Amino acid sequence: MQKIAVYCGAATGNSAIYQKAAAELGQYLADHQLELVYGGGSVGLMAVLANAVIAAGGKVHGVMPKNLVARGAAANNITDITVVDNMATRKQKMLTMADGCIALPGGPGTLEEITEAYSWARIGDNNNPCVFYNINHYYDPLRAFFDQMVQQGFLSAEHRSKLLFAATLPAIFEFMKNYTPPTVRTNYQN
Repeated sequence: MQKIAVYCGAATGNSAIYQKAAAELGQYLADHQLELVYGGGSVGLMAVLANAVIAAGGKVHGVMPKNLVARGAAANNITDITVVDNMATRKQKMLTMADGCIALPGGPGTLEEITEAYSWARIGDNNNPCVFYNINHYYDPLRAFFDQMVQQGFLSAEHRSKLLFAATLPAIFEFMKNYTPPTVRTNYQN
């Protein structure tokens, strides 16, 4: 693994614990020579994360749609930024650049990005491990919902095991190190 895509909020949340976790993740990435791929933002947890990587001597690659760049949302202190046409292209580019995907706490965009990456893994279009960094139990309701998908027959237990919810960095990176992509379904006859 060389690059990790991290999805996170353009807000910091209402508890300092989220900023602390973003900074710790940034430090961890730099300490382990893992480059950050993120949305390129200069605000919220995105800024906290990117600034922590930069401060620790790491590399940060931003990917941002041109409409957000035009609004002044892009960070100007990162290693490089790739400007793309739209959010769909941004998500594809981030997945292509990265070797793993982590979601820090965030809003609907964060949820949509990591869920899409996981969904693509299930159909064979993404070989990256996907992880929810479950700081302060933020993602507990979502974890329960994924478990319900299994219980109700909409997600296999094998595929559910390929999505991690964890509150510690060692657990996250151990999962990523040992990850194998889900078995892709090939028989669509009932």
